[in-house]
Amino acid sequence: MGLLTRTKETAPCTVTISHRFEELSAHVKFNNGAVVNPGDSVLVHGAEIMAPYGEIIEENRTATITRASKIEQIWTRLTGDFEFMELCEFSFSEEVMS
Repeated sequence: MGLLTRTKETAPCTVTISHRFEELSAHVKFNNGAVVNPGDSVLVHGAEIMAPYGEIIEENRTATITRASKIEQIWTRLTGDFEFMELCEFSFSEEVMS
């Protein structure tokens, strides 16, 4: 992997969609043991998966993993904590919601 070069790889994966009262989630597990690193992006191929309420659906798909360049990996590691803190921002108000 080069300093400025991105690479792509294809991986088989299992997509699990849960649409239940206890859990609303979507997960991708790479069946070949591939690992996604900071800065990488993943595109799962195929049609949209819609799970009816109360169900969990699993489908086998293929995903393309675009590996970040070395510079992108370093930048993501350096700035990732700041982006995480943006997600953690919250405030309290004494105003009662109606």
